[in-house]
Formats: sequence, structure tokens, C-alpha cells
Amino acid sequence: MNSLLSQSVFEDPYGTLFGDGRWQITVAAILTIGLYSLLYRENKFYRLVEHIFVGLATGYSIYIIWNDVFYPQWWVPMVGKVGPDGNVIANSNWLWAAVAPVGIVGFFVFSPKYAWLSRIPLGTIVGLWAGQQFLAFQNRFIPQIANQAQPIIPNEWTLMQPGLPPGTVTISDAINNFIVVITWLLVLSYFLYSFEQKNKTIQKSAQLGRWLLMVGFGAIFGTTMMTRFVLFIDRATFLLTEWLRLGPTT
Repeated sequence: MNSLLSQSVFEDPYGTLFGDGRWQITVAAILTIGLYSLLYRENKFYRLVEHIFVGLATGYSIYIIWNDVFYPQWWVPMVGKVGPDGNVIANSNWLWAAVAPVGIVGFFVFSPKYAWLSRIPLGTIVGLWAGQQFLAFQNRFIPQIANQAQPIIPNEWTLMQPGLPPGTVTISDAINNFIVVITWLLVLSYFLYSFEQKNKTIQKSAQLGRWLLMVGFGAIFGTTMMTRFVLFIDRATFLLTEWLRLGPTT
């Protein structure tokens, strides 16, 4: 216990918190506490820290947009690029300069009088995005639909075990595949809106499909909550071990 206290903040608070270049950790700890102060109630300290983080995130986003989007995909194709040895890496094409006015017009959304001009780049982007979704649907959802056709009859009457050749369907695999196929069919029956569901079988399967959807949404919600707990545990570990030094540090 004495050795633990000797390493903690209570022995030498000023030296521990700010000495040896630890002021960065102290600032990060204060900001972390400020964010979690919202758990107590709404307060000005939380609002200050929130605005600091929003400002930092905005500045970092601008840097990322320029460094990862505008510079490699617009500036370099427009002006070209020369390597350290003097060789041309990318030829210049000044036709890319015509893209800049179209993008700038989008900022007219903040003008009440000329806001209609912002619809030009927005409509262009939406049109291009809609066209890309056909390919995205084919590459993303068609394989998912095809993967539902799983074998439900085992060809190897044993439980799942490593080392089996490809294409082997064990009893465990067959049970898992059967659950996947049945769940898929029941959920699809819930979305049969083309006709009125008067048949008792269709009604029962649609009801089961709805319950299975709720189970899936609940699992997603549980995963989201676990992610929040992981973030909280990480911040709590930071405060206790790296800032207060109440435990072993990495």
C-alpha cells in the first residue's frame, strides 16, 4: 500500500502532474474529466471542453480532406508532381481547374439570396453517387444473397473440428446453415408488402421474422453499448494509471 501511494499523485502532486514533461497528460486528463462531467449534469465546463474538441476535430478534418482528398485527387492532377530526383511523377492537366468553381458554388448554401446555386454541385454529386450505387449493390448485396444458399444436410456425420477438407459439412455446420436459411426466409416474409397477408402461415412467419429482426437490432444495440464501455474503460485506465499513477503503466 505504501509503495502504491509513493507512486501516486498524493505524494508530490505538482511534480507528478506537471513535472518531467507530463503536462500533456494532465491536460488530456482534465479534458477527459470535462467530457465525462456531463454524466453529473449539464455544465459550462463540459460545454467548454466540447467546443475545444469540436474545434480540434474540425481543424483535423480540414487537414485530412486536403491531404487525402484534394491534394492527391485534384491538386496533383492539375499542377503535376516532380519527384526528388527531378523525374515527373504526374503530368499536369489544367482542365482540373474547372472543378474548383463548381465546388466553390456549393458554399452559396449559406447565402439566402443565392442558395439555389448550391444545388448545381449537390445535384451533380447525388447523380454520380446514385449511378455508383448500382455497382455497389452488385458488389455488396448480391454476394450476401448468394451466401444464403447454404447446405443444410451434412455430408460428414461428426461435429465441427479443424483439419477437415474444404466442402465438408459437419452436423454443426448443417445446424448453423439451417438457422441462417430459416432466419433469412422468415425475415423476408415480413417484408412481403405486395399483397395483403391473409394466409395464417404467412402471418405467423412474418411475426417470427419481426421478432428475429428485433433480436438482431438488440444485438447491434448491445454491441454499441459494449463499444461505449470499452471507450470508458480505456479513459478510466488512462486517468488511473498514466495520470494518477495508481497502477502499473505500460
